[in-house]
Amino acid sequence: MINRKRILDEFYELVQIKCSTRAERQVADVIKQKLVNLHTEVTEDDTGGKIGGNCGNVIAFLPGTAAGAPGILFTAHLDCVEPCGNIQPVLKDGIITSAGDTILGSDDKSGVVAILEVLRVIKEQNIPHGNIQVVFTVAEEGGLNGSKNIDPSLLKADFGYALDSSGSPGEIVNMAPGQNQLEIIVHGKKAHAGVAPEEGINAIVLAGKALAGIRDGRIDQETTANIGIIEGGTATNIVPDKVKIVAEARSRNMEKLTAQTEHMRQVFEETVKASGGRAEVSISKKYDAYVLPETAPVVQLARQAAESIGLTPVIKATGGGSDANFFNSYGVPTVVLGTGMSKVHTTDEFIKEEDLYNICAFTLAIVKAAGQANK
Repeated sequence: MINRKRILDEFYELVQIKCSTRAERQVADVIKQKLVNLHTEVTEDDTGGKIGGNCGNVIAFLPGTAAGAPGILFTAHLDCVEPCGNIQPVLKDGIITSAGDTILGSDDKSGVVAILEVLRVIKEQNIPHGNIQVVFTVAEEGGLNGSKNIDPSLLKADFGYALDSSGSPGEIVNMAPGQNQLEIIVHGKKAHAGVAPEEGINAIVLAGKALAGIRDGRIDQETTANIGIIEGGTATNIVPDKVKIVAEARSRNMEKLTAQTEHMRQVFEETVKASGGRAEVSISKKYDAYVLPETAPVVQLARQAAESIGLTPVIKATGGGSDANFFNSYGVPTVVLGTGMSKVHTTDEFIKEEDLYNICAFTLAIVKAAGQANK
């Protein structure tokens, strides 16, 4: 059985440690000591150096005690979005919030605390389990950079669970999109807007014509596209010769992702050229999609575990990316679990106290169910 007071105390402790992206050192050191105290094998990789951060991914391993049980990966991320300094958690009427001038940090300390609590309960109650690997990633916010830069050979699990989603405990995300980013530079020709406008080619106007021809927003059930950033121009009396646009395309179907990305590239290049300008389009893959069938062991075990403790399993797709995208690409089938975090990335962020306890109980139920299963 989980220890509710311990869970709440540890959640309060961890959210009050500032943990900006690429500056997770302080919270990582606290968590590493907790993992050492739990007699796990603890290492830290070199991701910090790769991404210009002060901390790498924290990786722990607990050898299994149940022969034939599958090895499980549990993962959550250490960093938070800003403002994440001087967080003061407040509990009122069963809801945990910040004092109102910061985020709360349930994204993703709710996941971190659940994993730590489960490791303690396993030890305290001698619960049979398979091999358990824990990966606390860094720099998840803004690019999944911790999981992106981990050495895949370090992963030792049959399947995994990322505790990092809104939605109540019991929600299981088995599908997520891949994402491509497009950076477009539209080149026109500079001229004086009052003296000789006919000598110029307005890059902003060229960009507008191209944007008018782009399919964006909800393309279909699996696919979306968005124009996120546009920068250009220097003064009203100068015909602008350069505009920068940053856009994205996402889809849970990689063929559709390729098609949408190519559509956006082609529209920009051809439309701008037809009006006398030139468009440079750079495309970078951010991460691949994953689609796991409901019959996959990682999904079925989570469903069984949820039902065993009275939670309603809800298997669903998402439109967002997470560390699970990379773990799936490394050959570790990984779903994302809802932890109850709500209104994340805002100062209105909150989590129900009961959901904090339920995600711990759900994670423990997964370990118990796996300990009784055979590969």
